[in-house]
Amino acid sequence: MVFASLEFLTLFLPAFLLAYLLTPSGGRNAVLMLGSWLFYGWWSPWYLWLLVANTVVVWAGALAIERTLHERARSALLTLLIVVNLAALGWYKYANIVVTTASDAAQALGHAGWGWERIALPIGLSFFVLQSISYLVDVRRGLVRAQSSFIVFAAYHAMFGQLIAGPIIRYVWVASELAHRALAWDSFSLGARRFMIGLAMKVLVADTLAPIADTAFALPAPSFADAWLGCLAYSLQLFFDFAGYSAMAIGLGMMLGFHFPENFLNPYLATSIQDFWRRWHISLSSWLRDYLYIPLGGNRGARWRTYRNLFLTMAIAGLWHGGDSWNFLIWGCAHGLGLCAARLWTAGGGPVLPTWLARALTLLFVALAWTLFRATSFDGAWTMLSAQFGLHGFALGESLASVLRPVHGLAAALGVYAIVHPVLQPRWLALGGTSRAAAAWRAIWPVAAFMLAFALISSRDAVPFLYFQF
Repeated sequence: MVFASLEFLTLFLPAFLLAYLLTPSGGRNAVLMLGSWLFYGWWSPWYLWLLVANTVVVWAGALAIERTLHERARSALLTLLIVVNLAALGWYKYANIVVTTASDAAQALGHAGWGWERIALPIGLSFFVLQSISYLVDVRRGLVRAQSSFIVFAAYHAMFGQLIAGPIIRYVWVASELAHRALAWDSFSLGARRFMIGLAMKVLVADTLAPIADTAFALPAPSFADAWLGCLAYSLQLFFDFAGYSAMAIGLGMMLGFHFPENFLNPYLATSIQDFWRRWHISLSSWLRDYLYIPLGGNRGARWRTYRNLFLTMAIAGLWHGGDSWNFLIWGCAHGLGLCAARLWTAGGGPVLPTWLARALTLLFVALAWTLFRATSFDGAWTMLSAQFGLHGFALGESLASVLRPVHGLAAALGVYAIVHPVLQPRWLALGGTSRAAAAWRAIWPVAAFMLAFALISSRDAVPFLYFQF
């Protein structure tokens, strides 16, 4: 069950909201826990047991850390619990690629490979493992008290609005609202509006552009036009798919009385790689900073250590993103090198670039890196990258031309407008954007976009979110 599906919009969500709103405040965490487990078990009842087991281990482990008096014992227990979480993530996410790589290496050396039955990745595992680690570390650091109520902790850990693909919510951010939260009509309305906008981002832009990206990246010999159309379509698809999910998660949280932090802040308007990572998947980039980069040493000590820490952090971030291809690791390394180069440019006194040029160069780097991210193999990534540099001709190929429709142009135009809107907004306001008609339009368009998205969902199968695979 995905947010952009009829069973969620017409069955699960209305039934859950009705039960949640009718339940007294003292029982809402139990309703949230049970509803979230039902939502997760809809995908696979078997993997629900993995979520529940992880919840029990982390809840009990945090209590044990807090109640252990000896510092060494607390640190040892924290390390053990982190290893348990990472072992589960490593098995489900990386066993396939490790065995496949080893088998391919054996065959290359003249030995027989071996068969392997692929292990399916439990949906949302990467996200709730990171939440588990942040909670355990924060308890160990004394930033938050361990939650004594299993129901309250389980409601936080399995919260269906953001369980599958983030934002990565730290316990300390919602601890007070788990204990007491007020349900107000204004907050519920704003949350519903955010949810409708997120659904429109997903269905009207991301899903519409998906066939272009899929066709381009499947071409055996794409041209310059093929490769760049595919890359730009994927760049828009990924942003509106993931940012749309985050908007829906934040909206659902507001409807339930929670206030989650923003996960995207106009990332394609970034003026540097550092600025991009302050704007893109903010909950992950801040997690990497607080629980990986700083513990590695951050920017303390010798300058070379800072560059090492930057590179290692982004390499691990790339590895976290996927276990089906080493391309994700290469993508992370590319961003690590980009961060090091940007820091070196600033430290070396490099000239400050004009804003438009800084944005263009940053977007160019990010788009080229998305090619590594989207390609299913190193050979596929190399084929696309070489085409993007004009090594395979320039004309648009017949395969991609046969896929293109006017609706793709409309979706791309809508996406580009949404991206550059923060830059255009001052001019819009100067031209009368505060009039009653403009205010009415701002109130009406999310509902209209939601209705159009709902109509499209009704006419086709549900399309999973891209970050479900991570």
